[in-house]
Amino acid sequence: MGRDDRRFDTVLFDLDGTLLPMDQDEFVHAYFRTLATTMASLGYEPRELVDCVWAGTKAMARNDGGRSNAEVFWEAFADVCGPRVLDDVGAFDSFYANEFAQVRSSCGYNPQAAASVRAIKASGMRVALATNPIFPATATEARVRWAGLEPDDFELVTTYENSGYCKPNVRYFDDVARRLGCVPERTLMVGNDVAEDMVAEQTGMRVFLLTDCLINREDADISDYPQGSFAELMGFVGV
Repeated sequence: MGRDDRRFDTVLFDLDGTLLPMDQDEFVHAYFRTLATTMASLGYEPRELVDCVWAGTKAMARNDGGRSNAEVFWEAFADVCGPRVLDDVGAFDSFYANEFAQVRSSCGYNPQAAASVRAIKASGMRVALATNPIFPATATEARVRWAGLEPDDFELVTTYENSGYCKPNVRYFDDVARRLGCVPERTLMVGNDVAEDMVAEQTGMRVFLLTDCLINREDADISDYPQGSFAELMGFVGV
């Protein structure tokens, strides 16, 4: 099959719950528990710390692209916890490089995920990691490796340092397409979250709903979406 005969030129993959199997509630609980335990030595009270992280996360969700998600996260974090947190950014960075590895036990592993990415890439299609950019690169790259892949397997990996939008803002997908220089109509977004990932359709992209760890908080009708496991995905992209 030649390049012009393929359905897609580029495939975008979500990470959490897509390439990396997980129950999101279990992951978030393990993440906050580990973060709170680690940062307690610096005087952070667990409930306050969690509130600060959520405040930063909500600020990133509202980001309009004018600044990086990292900038708005730490600004909102400091607004809630006080400016002293800005002196501890290095300690948080250390957490993601070290103790964050303990959170891996809350996630699963599916060898078909890594195999699918590699097969699609080997077929000549471009692959990028369109994970919601609410984590620093260190944490994102760690989770990529938990999924059996390497950050270099992807042409682009979105993180809170290099992104100014979040899902489900359609501008996030517009920005990814712009940065890759890909044609939306020849791009496929693969994800497990109906609200966050399927919105890529609004850019002209095609979508595939991976149902292994399906998230459908609004109980939306998903019958029209191409969907299934990695086996069905491979058939859908023709690899």
